[in-house]
Amino acid sequence: MEKFAFIQNIQDWSDQYPWLEMLTSLGILIGFALLANFVAKQVVVRGIRKLIEKLKFANSDILSQHSVIRRIANIVPAIVIINGIVTVPHLSEKMISVVQMLGQAFIFVTIALAISEFLSIFNLVYQKNPKSRNKPIKGYLQLVKLIIYIVCGLLILGTFLKKDVFSLLAGFGAMAAVLMLVFQNTILSLVASVQISSYDMVRIGDWIEMPSLNADGDVIDMSLHTITVQNFDKTFTTIPTNKLVTDTFKNWRGMKQVGARRIKRSIFIDQNSVHFLSAQEQNKFKAFLLLDSYLNEKQNELKAFNQQFLNDAMLNQRRLTNIGTFRAYVTAYLKQHSGISQTQTVMVRQMQPTSEGLPLEIYAFANTTIWGDYEMIQSDIFDHLMAILPEFGLKIYQAPSGSDLQAMFQQNHVVNHDQHFSS
Repeated sequence: MEKFAFIQNIQDWSDQYPWLEMLTSLGILIGFALLANFVAKQVVVRGIRKLIEKLKFANSDILSQHSVIRRIANIVPAIVIINGIVTVPHLSEKMISVVQMLGQAFIFVTIALAISEFLSIFNLVYQKNPKSRNKPIKGYLQLVKLIIYIVCGLLILGTFLKKDVFSLLAGFGAMAAVLMLVFQNTILSLVASVQISSYDMVRIGDWIEMPSLNADGDVIDMSLHTITVQNFDKTFTTIPTNKLVTDTFKNWRGMKQVGARRIKRSIFIDQNSVHFLSAQEQNKFKAFLLLDSYLNEKQNELKAFNQQFLNDAMLNQRRLTNIGTFRAYVTAYLKQHSGISQTQTVMVRQMQPTSEGLPLEIYAFANTTIWGDYEMIQSDIFDHLMAILPEFGLKIYQAPSGSDLQAMFQQNHVVNHDQHFSS
């Protein structure tokens, strides 16, 4: 009886201070919530994480580094508070309702963040698959995340307004035009992402060139709204996804797949240096191993053709030229060059003459796509061709420079000086 009397005395005393009873109950409730949070995170979550680390299955390292389970564990203290707040005395129904609504909103946000984290993990696992370079899904996952956040916002709004989601959606029907305007870029980006994926226009790792946006480099990331390109000068260019559908760009993927890169460069020949080959020059060129068979075939061909013009002037007969012989030499040189792909086109051709000379274009493919190696092969070829060009009696056209004009002026000055004294 004394025990019950003691309890009754405490209860009577506490009834005199309702705020103290309320604070004590709130403290006990918060203590239970913290205890539940500790058990969920330090015992359950840590145990699951250690279990994942011990299993050592594929992609276990990705799962252990992300906090999906830890985010879900945040729901536990919220549930404790939602259910325990009704036991706190002297709280108004309005206050209890507000706390419960805040707890529900926290749960909705936690679930949305956990799903978003799970989608990020799914994307990381998918990127380890070699096929992911051809079919990236990051943009689609970002769209799913956006939908989840919108649904989460509607659920929170419906919780505070005490309405279900479908009623809210019906009310938002009149705002469809406004929403379309707000999410215009997202819709355009989604359509562009579908087109890019369907037509396999761009993949991660592709070298693309888009002069209108100063993009020239490798694609390193593809998301819903943007595609990131790391340029060769190590800068980054961010391209709106829909620009790849509406604007023109060049994708160099085909070059990498073939394993050969085109060389298309001209040497400008001084047209005044073009002439017919003399017999002495023809004998000289026969010492060139690359020209021996060409000269024999060409001489036999010209001899057969010129039989009908033996009694005519030399003007009617076909003769070998130094530039034609040089073209044959360059073709033979390219076909035996170790850096030139022999499965692709190898061609040496004359282009339309210009005021800067006669362009002799080398059209071939290096057997590598590595930039440094490609430039080395191309430079070696043109180093050799420019050095051997005088052997054919040809000259490279070059516009007069300051030193040329100065030498010409000095030469004219000497001539005038000599003429003055001779007179």
